[in-house]
Amino acid sequence: MADPVLSEQRSDEARPSRDQARYDDDTYAWALEQAKLLRSGRFDAIDVEHVAEELESLGRSEFAKLRSCLRVLVMHMLKWDQQPEHRTASWIFSIREQRRRYRDVLADNPSLRPRRDEALRRCYPDARDWASNETHIPSDEFPRTCPYTWDDLLDRPFDFDSLKK
Repeated sequence: MADPVLSEQRSDEARPSRDQARYDDDTYAWALEQAKLLRSGRFDAIDVEHVAEELESLGRSEFAKLRSCLRVLVMHMLKWDQQPEHRTASWIFSIREQRRRYRDVLADNPSLRPRRDEALRRCYPDARDWASNETHIPSDEFPRTCPYTWDDLLDRPFDFDSLKK
């Protein structure tokens, strides 16, 4: 049977002291404090559960960045293909920017590369709906699944000569 006094002491040790920032009260101060504790080797004072949650959240955030840049990229490519008469330079710039962001996310997080098909599959319905809303073309006139290969997404040329003069 557990010693109630010892259990109470352990529970008190896990709680931040009055001088420590609380995760729920000030996440920024808490994060800086946790980093300082890690660097100083004071592992016993670290808020382990919240640190683990934040690390998991960071991973989800990076995957969300990947989906986000793919969603915008695909949306502009769909618009480009569906409405050649409305093509604008801003679409070209957006395509270039989203390609750059995609490459940056994967450069910073190479372990996301195996999940890129999943990211594309998950973002496509939103990209399709967004393209439909912006073009006023019913969404069922767009392909049900992403029509682009990775070569299309990352290397297909979009040039200013194809813009309406």
